[in-house]
Formats: sequence, structure tokens, C-alpha cells
Amino acid sequence: MNIGLIGCGNASRLYLEGCKQFNNLHFVACADLDQAKAQSRANDLNISTVCSVRELLDDQQVETVLNLTPPQVHAEIGIAVLESGKNLYQEKPLAIQLEDARLMLEIATEKGLRLGCAPDTFLGGGLQTCRELIDEGTIGAIVGCTAFMMCHGHEDWHPAPEFFYRVGGGPMFDMGPYYLTALITLLGPIRSVSAMAKMSSTQRIITGPTRFGQTIEVEVPTHVAGMIDFVDGTIASIVTSFDVWGTELPSMEIYGTEGTLSVPDPNTYRGPIRLFSRGRANWIEVPITRNFTQQSRGLGLAEMDYAISRGCAHRANGEMAYHVLEALHLIHAASIEGRHYQLSSTCSRPSALPQNFPLEY
Repeated sequence: MNIGLIGCGNASRLYLEGCKQFNNLHFVACADLDQAKAQSRANDLNISTVCSVRELLDDQQVETVLNLTPPQVHAEIGIAVLESGKNLYQEKPLAIQLEDARLMLEIATEKGLRLGCAPDTFLGGGLQTCRELIDEGTIGAIVGCTAFMMCHGHEDWHPAPEFFYRVGGGPMFDMGPYYLTALITLLGPIRSVSAMAKMSSTQRIITGPTRFGQTIEVEVPTHVAGMIDFVDGTIASIVTSFDVWGTELPSMEIYGTEGTLSVPDPNTYRGPIRLFSRGRANWIEVPITRNFTQQSRGLGLAEMDYAISRGCAHRANGEMAYHVLEALHLIHAASIEGRHYQLSSTCSRPSALPQNFPLEY
């Protein structure tokens, strides 16, 4: 597949490194508002064409676009890509506003195009092994689960941390997609949500070395506690925060009638996976049985390409990304309005990635 890259910032380094694992992704063009960044990425991958976004969309050799622009322009760029007749895979979230995400799905369907969206970490060895354990009944029938993402924000290290605190950012919109996507792939779609949230401060101070002391205006909740009711009856609690200096809580735990599964950080592809079973006195670490345990950004894009060539559904798909986005919006809305919200969307639980992908598909 011939790939065009739009957005050559920090995320592109991870993607270009991860994509080197796959021989089916051929980058032929790249574009960014900052031409120096675009040229740097072109040099990294020996991409011959550095151009504007419009020129890339008009380039007939580009079949699929990888959109790594900031979230605030995901919809604008994504819609333009689809309208140009190209497949699209982009960073999370699918869009900021639900109506834009819905339009993207409609255009893709109308034009017979593929729409994929990060995160693809659920395809990694850690979470795929967890899925195998759950499907085999290792912890019995699922009762509930907990998920925690707590840190003190990004202003002490990120070169441009403003967008983490604007509409479309915050801990739930920024990191929630990793957790909700992982849970959906392990447990199935969401039925309803409720939540409480707060904005702990209206301003943040940058402490990173290049912009030390500059002020960021905060527009979104920075501490969010949600409750999730899954279609299969599982009840989950999730807390995401940019206001916590330290924690010893797990990333995710899934509780079953026969044991507890400690699930690794869904922002990674690795373990550790730990298991506590009925009748045992201690936790044990479970070996990872699946591939892709290193940094593998681009795995979802590569899998989408294989699915296109074989005429089957891809796993990191737009329908699931839309379902996640609706849940994010309703978690915020539930806090503001003090309501319990039913989701109007649903999605299929993606099938497990074949054991020897991409040799087996």
C-alpha cells in the first residue's frame, strides 16, 4: 500500500519506527505545515515527495493517508482525505465532535473506503494474551473491572502541551481511548455511562525547559471518574486524571468468578500480566503468548492494509472509534448534567489477531 503521511510531529517518530516492522507499508509522500518537520520525516524514511496537504490529496499514487495531525484538526483533514477518495487511518480520537465523526463514517461507507483509527495497542501481545485468557474462561464469568490513568499532566515534558487542556483534550479524551478501546475489545460494546468530573485549576504552568513559566489556560475537566455498564452486564469504574502526583493503583483489573486478571497499561503493547485465581495464595505472572510486545505504532495501519487486500473487516476500525468517542462525550455530559446516559451507537468486538500475523491472516 502506498501511504501518504500528514502531520510530522512527535507522534510521527513513533509511527515511522513501528511501521518498519511491516513490509506492506510504503510511504511515498509526507506533508506538514512546518516544511522542516516534513523534510526531516522524509529523510528518515527516504520519502521522495514533500508537499502540501492539498498536493498530497491530489497525488494519485497515494492510496491511504496516515493522519497524525493534532486532534483539533482530525475531522477537517480526515474528511478531506475521504472526499479525495483515499483510505484513512488516523490518530485518536476519530474527531472532537460526534457529528464530524459520523460524517466521516458516512463518507467512507458511501465511497467504499476504509476508515481506521488508533489506538492499535489492543492488537499488541499483552492485551491479545489477556483476551485469550478471558475467552478461555481463566477467570470465569466476568463480574466487573477497574481502570486508572493518573498522572500530573504533560506540561513538564511536552514541547507543546496546550492542546491537552483544550476542548478535545483532558485526561479522558487524551488517554481514555486507550482504556475504553482495550475494554471494548476484551468485554464488548458499552451500554451506558455515568460520571463526575472537575477542573482542578483554570491555569497550568509549563515547567518544561524550553518554555518554563509560561501559562496554559485550561478548558476541560482534569479529573474524571466514570462508571460504565457494558452490554454483557460487566460494570466498570474508570478514573483519568492530570491532577495526581503519584499512585500505586493498577492500570486495569478485570474481576471474574474464578479470579482476577491484572491487565497491562493499554498505552503499551507489552505486559506484565498477572493472575490471582481461586485457591491460590499469591499472584502469578502470566507469560505473553502473542506477538508485538515492543513499540508497534502502525500495527493497526498494517492490519488494515492486509484486510483490504483480503476483502475482510479490519480491527482498529472507525465504528469502534466512534463508539469510544460517544462514550467520552457522554462521560463528560453525565458529569455536567448529573445524568445516566445510554449510548446510541454500538460496535462489534474485533476478532482476535491471528497468532502469527502477518504470516497468518
